[in-house]
Amino acid sequence: MLAWLGARALIVSAPLASADAIVVLSGSSAYPERTQKAAELYRDGRAPLVLLTDDHTRGGWSSAQQRNPFFVERATEELIKGGVPAEKINIVPGVASNTRYETSLIKEYALNHGMHSILVVTSTYHSRRALRSLRQVFAGTEVVIGLEPATRPLTPSPVFWWLQPEGWRTVGVEVVKLIYYWLKYG
Repeated sequence: MLAWLGARALIVSAPLASADAIVVLSGSSAYPERTQKAAELYRDGRAPLVLLTDDHTRGGWSSAQQRNPFFVERATEELIKGGVPAEKINIVPGVASNTRYETSLIKEYALNHGMHSILVVTSTYHSRRALRSLRQVFAGTEVVIGLEPATRPLTPSPVFWWLQPEGWRTVGVEVVKLIYYWLKYG
C-alpha cells in the first residue's frame, strides 16, 4: 500500500485547455512518449507551437544519418512524424542540465517571446517535481503553467512498480530526486 501511495503521489497534472506553446521537457530516452503526447496535444489544437529543450545528449547510432544524433534531433523527427509541421517546432536556447535549470531556460524563452501560457509535457513520474520547479521558477510572472504527463507503454504501474527493475529506475530514482529538490530549493 505504501509503495502504491508513494508512486501515485509522484503523478500530477495541471489542466490547461489552450496555451501559447506546448513545451516538451528533455529527458533523453523519454523523448518518444513525451513527443507523442505533445504531437497529440498539437493536433488537438491546444497550442500553435511546440518547444523542445535540449539536454545536449546523444542517442544511439542512426544508420540513416550515419552518426549518433542528439535526442533533441530525434524528438524533432518524432514531432514531425506525429503531425507537427517543422516550422512550428522551436528549440529553447541553452543546455538543460537539470529540471530546475531547464525551467529557467523555459521562463526566459517564454518571457522574451511574450507568452502568457505554456503547456508542459513530461513523463508520468517526473510530473510532480517538474510542476513544482515550474511553479517556483515562474512565481511572480503572469505566465500560466499547465502540465500533461505522458505515459509510455512500459511505464510501471503505481501498484506494482517495486516488483520491476524499471520501476526502481523510474519511481525509486524520482523519489530520491524529489527529496533532493525539496531540500535544495524549498
